Amino acid sequence: MQKILIADDEAKLRRLIKDFLSAKGFQTVEAEDGLQALRAFESDKDIALAVLDIMMPEMNGWETCRKIRETSDIPIIFLTARGEEFDELECFECGADDFITKPFSPSVLVKRIEARLKRSAGESGIEKISLDGLVIDIVAHEVTYNGQSIELTHKEYSILHKLASNKERVFSREQLLDDIWGYDFLGDSRTVDSHVARLRTKLGEWGSNHLRTVYGAGYKIEVN
Repeated sequence: MQKILIADDEAKLRRLIKDFLSAKGFQTVEAEDGLQALRAFESDKDIALAVLDIMMPEMNGWETCRKIRETSDIPIIFLTARGEEFDELECFECGADDFITKPFSPSVLVKRIEARLKRSAGESGIEKISLDGLVIDIVAHEVTYNGQSIELTHKEYSILHKLASNKERVFSREQLLDDIWGYDFLGDSRTVDSHVARLRTKLGEWGSNHLRTVYGAGYKIEVN
């Protein structure tokens, strides 16, 4: 059962969204302001998607989204009351996946949530990648090896997911920079090298056996 974070300062709206999501089999976590939403996200690793209002006390939705994006790429959908072009652009600038303008149909919101979760699990519908004892749970955004959890940063997870989704394919440092850090990243390829080195260390024996450096070309996941 997937868990959805609902952050809005209107209690009635939170309850309405909760009721519709519960009817579809989702669990929910509620927050009445941005700071509470961020703390809920940081303390609950099972949250699969966040629905954020823009205008909230303590911390607005845009800032909350930016904070979440520092460590996670879970889908984020904004609720906006104004529907102005600036709001829409700012939603995407801070890392959101979608927005919906108030007033809205709760049924439509649920459909968008389901679509985003399906997309985040991969276009092929794959929810887990397993290879020689390593399991990448794409929906839960978790990695385990022989049943033991491995704590990865957002960038380390993204590198592993990218390589493991394309086994035996070599990705250059430049490709990984563009895909994971973005085209506007100002650093150099050594950033990729340092992240891969830390990732290989955290993966231990599995990393030594499968996460390969192809000299002069880049990195790949090797299948023995």
